[in-house]
Amino acid sequence: MAALGIIGAIVPLMPTTIFLILAAWFFARSSPRFEAYLLNHRWCGPPLRAWRENGAIPLKAKILAVLGMSGGYIAFFLAASPGVWLALLVGILLCGCAAYVVSRPTARRSTAAESGN
Repeated sequence: MAALGIIGAIVPLMPTTIFLILAAWFFARSSPRFEAYLLNHRWCGPPLRAWRENGAIPLKAKILAVLGMSGGYIAFFLAASPGVWLALLVGILLCGCAAYVVSRPTARRSTAAESGN
């Protein structure tokens, strides 16, 4: 899962955060050392801690997620030329996912002093 999260940070339109959240969850059960590494990582740690503590998502991540879903829908629509019902179904599902992401609390940015760096 962590490897997929790292790949997602590099490859456009591939999710990053969900894979890192899952990796931290799995590591909490299998390797506390790797869990601590992820939670204390300079870049990955703050969003993971915000999610774990408050279910919060950083504003930049919300914007990128909604843009990614929109871009994915446009690519699906243009490449697959779906029928009306399939296009509506996929559109409704993506709108539901976007609504969930937007409805989460917004994580405030932490400073280096707060994170101990």
